[in-house]
Amino acid sequence: MLSDSLVIIPTYNEKENIEKILRKVFSLTHVFHVLVVDDGSPDGTADIVKHLQGEFSGKLFIEERKGKLGLGTAYIHGFEWALKHTYEYIFEMDADFSHNPDDLIKLREACVQGADVAIGSRYIKGVNVVNWPMSRVLMSFFASVYVRLVTGIDIQDATAGFKCFKRKVLQTIALDRIKFVGYAFQIEMKFTAIQHGFKVVEVPIIFTDRTEGESKMSTRIFREAFFGVIQMKVGSWFKDYEKGKA
Repeated sequence: MLSDSLVIIPTYNEKENIEKILRKVFSLTHVFHVLVVDDGSPDGTADIVKHLQGEFSGKLFIEERKGKLGLGTAYIHGFEWALKHTYEYIFEMDADFSHNPDDLIKLREACVQGADVAIGSRYIKGVNVVNWPMSRVLMSFFASVYVRLVTGIDIQDATAGFKCFKRKVLQTIALDRIKFVGYAFQIEMKFTAIQHGFKVVEVPIIFTDRTEGESKMSTRIFREAFFGVIQMKVGSWFKDYEKGKA
């Protein structure tokens, strides 16, 4: 079945969640295709996906990589795969239900209505986070404040990982030059899209922390984001960004 929309879901040890999230996406009123990018999950996540491919033939795809290579490179791999196909709307989404698949419809509609990038934002209307400890909420919220101060971009949820890109954005951004792999990757993609002149909008969502599986957050990822933002801003002074609207 043809679709103009591809959801990229990176996985590493998500056997508790992957079948449920896939069935939910495929139950939506709009037809979405899904590409799972699995980083050699030892728990058998990829086997579950491959088993489901028989049921969801032509809608469910998997790319397997050897080893845990990082969130950013998983998405870049997925973006490049999507660009080789005919998808107009390309989504990032977690496997753990922290992102509500129902909101895919809202993100796609925002891009249909004129956005080039639609961000599922936890902070555009207050703080909409469920099941997070206050320390994590504060760290995430003030990380976005820090990003706005350093970069000057007007995005309330700078580290958000639930997004929809129009095809032309990913065609314009030099994906091989995106350097970061953790949360800094999410910031860098937004910053670069804005530098290219693309219209980025935030769509309010409610973020619910995972109930099954393990979080991938680490101090190394947070450190990369903290110092990477400064490095990214300084580097932008020496780059000539092609305006995507031209």
